Amino acid sequence: MKQVKDQFNRPLRDIRISLTDQCNFRCSYCMPAEIFGPDYPFLPKEHYLSFSEIIRVVQAVTELGVEKVRLTGGEPLLRKDLPELIHDLYTKTMIKDIALTTNGVLLPKYAKELKDAGLQRVNISMDALDDDIFKRMNGRSVSVKTVLKGIEAAKSAGLDIKINMVVKKGVNDEQILPMAAYFKNEGIPLRFIEFMDVGSTNGWQLSSVVSKQEIVERIDRQFPVKPVDKAYYGEVADRYIYADGSGEFGVISSVTESFCSTCTRARVSADGKLYTCLFATKGHDLKPVLRSSALVEEVKEYIASIWQRRTDRYSDERTEETAKKRPKIEMSYIGG
Repeated sequence: MKQVKDQFNRPLRDIRISLTDQCNFRCSYCMPAEIFGPDYPFLPKEHYLSFSEIIRVVQAVTELGVEKVRLTGGEPLLRKDLPELIHDLYTKTMIKDIALTTNGVLLPKYAKELKDAGLQRVNISMDALDDDIFKRMNGRSVSVKTVLKGIEAAKSAGLDIKINMVVKKGVNDEQILPMAAYFKNEGIPLRFIEFMDVGSTNGWQLSSVVSKQEIVERIDRQFPVKPVDKAYYGEVADRYIYADGSGEFGVISSVTESFCSTCTRARVSADGKLYTCLFATKGHDLKPVLRSSALVEEVKEYIASIWQRRTDRYSDERTEETAKKRPKIEMSYIGG
C-alpha cells in the first residue's frame, strides 16, 4: 500500500465522516440558536451519503493509507441503524480503528450495541460540570447528569473514552479545574480544545480564547503535570501526565499553536463533500463518482488526486482580517 501525500509531504491517515448535519444540542460555539432555530433548513435525508456509499469511501481511503475513521455530526447517533454501519465498516473494510464523536445523550441506549458491532472508541463532548453553565452552552437545557449517564454506559460497554471540552473565555473557563479534577479521579482522558472560529456564524475573536499555556498553568498549580511525547505523527493534542500517576489530559491548541505542518486529516460532510481542511471554503463532491459505476479503485484515484494537490495551511496563515473576509463551512455540517 502506497501512502498518498500532499504537496507538503503530509500523508492522509485519518478521515472524519459526518453522518448528519443535525444535532439534539444547539451548542453556542457550533450551532448557535439564533442561527439554527426550529425553521433552519437542514439537509433533506436523501442528500446524505448512504451507508453503502460511506463503505466505498472508506474502502478507497484505506488503500491510500488511512488508519482511522471517526464518525461525527451533528450528532451521529441520530442516524438510524448506526450499529449496522459500524459492523459493515469493521467487516467490509481494512479499518480496525473506528471511533465516534457524540454528545453522549443516546449512549445509554446504543453503547453496548455499538461496541458489539465493532466500535472501539467514543469522544464525548462535555463543556462543564456546572449544570447551569452546561445548559447555557448546549442550548437545550440538557443536564450534566444526562451526559454522565452516557459516559457510564460507554464505560460499562467496554468502550475507550475521551472527553472533549471546548473552552471559551468568560463562558466556561472557570470549569477547567473542576473538569480536570473530576476526570482525573475517573481515570478518563480529557481533551481541552481552544475555542476557534469554526464556520461563518462565529468570528475570529482572540478575546474568546483561553490559550493552551494558560490551561496547562492553571491545572499545574493545582495538580503538578509534565508533558509527554506525541503518540504518533499528526497527533493534534499536546498531552500531559499528572505527576502522581493518576492519568493524563491533553490540549488541542487550535488557535495559538498551529499544527498545519503535520495535519493528516480529511473530512467528508454528510452530503458527500470531501474537505481537506477544517477551514476550507469549499469541498470536493464525491457523489458523482460514488453514484456512477465507478469501482473502488476509481474512487481511490479521485480522492488521491485531491489530496495530492492539497496546500491548506489556513491556521498558519490566518489573521483577524483574513478570517473576517473568508467564508467557512459550519462545524455542524463538516464535523469536528
